[in-house]
Amino acid sequence: MAHRLIILLCSFLIEIAFGYPKGLFQRIRHPVVWIGACISFLEQNFNHHNKPLYLQYLFGILTMVILLALTIGASLALRQFGDVVRVICFSSLLATRSLYDHVYEVYDALTHKNIETAREKVSRIVGRDVHNLDASGVSRAAIESLSESFSDGVVAPIFWAVCFGLPGIACYKAINTADSMIGHKDERYRAFGWAAARIDDIANLIPARISGMLIALAAGSLDALRCMFCYASNHASPNAGWPEAAMAGALNVTLGGTNTYDGVTHTSATIGDGTDAISIAHLEKALDIYVGANTILWFMALLALQLL
Repeated sequence: MAHRLIILLCSFLIEIAFGYPKGLFQRIRHPVVWIGACISFLEQNFNHHNKPLYLQYLFGILTMVILLALTIGASLALRQFGDVVRVICFSSLLATRSLYDHVYEVYDALTHKNIETAREKVSRIVGRDVHNLDASGVSRAAIESLSESFSDGVVAPIFWAVCFGLPGIACYKAINTADSMIGHKDERYRAFGWAAARIDDIANLIPARISGMLIALAAGSLDALRCMFCYASNHASPNAGWPEAAMAGALNVTLGGTNTYDGVTHTSATIGDGTDAISIAHLEKALDIYVGANTILWFMALLALQLL
């Protein structure tokens, strides 16, 4: 375990300092790209709408079994190449710096009063329509994405890496990618993607709650804790509401509500009981809280390393 934590800490430092090197990405592609290609291949061959419903569910389960088996096999094979390869693999599956950079680009555009650039930047990290968003709407979208992605892009990969090493973090990324690609509730994926969505819910169950606690600790806010326990269940996801509600309480804002996807307006329950006039200052504070939450997370990892 101590050796695993050392590998993780080295990976974190590399990812913070350099991100994922573009040269390496161009040569071998990012691991998530390979995972996505595997999911696409399995979906094209197993997702048959003309099959009975129970077979669509079974083929969806089979897809996840094959995907995870391949991921574990590849992870165990790569682990044999030594610690340097393990550090590179771990660092490529973390998103601490890239998440901050993406959200900071939105904040930077807003501070320069360039709303068109801000919309373009935020469109890279959210799925909603952004062309009609004002500065407040862009800020809300960025804060929601930062909060949710802190859980599934940072805390959850680290959690599963600590538990099971490289196979743990790789399997988590495979599950999370499958959920984003096929875990939808539309006609095409409702049955076939059921397994991907449910496994993703289970994989994020503990990390999402840890993420909310880290945000509250970083903000030093009892309101963040209160808001987290009061409003987390308002989110459609059983997990995303925890970090979002904690951030809403820490910032004293209201998140959620009305969004537009592919031209269709959807109204969901709001999260938090603060102002809905979200400003650039709220986004700036959210970024500071994100940095603080990561600092606490890795301080805890160092403390664990000392105790092992």
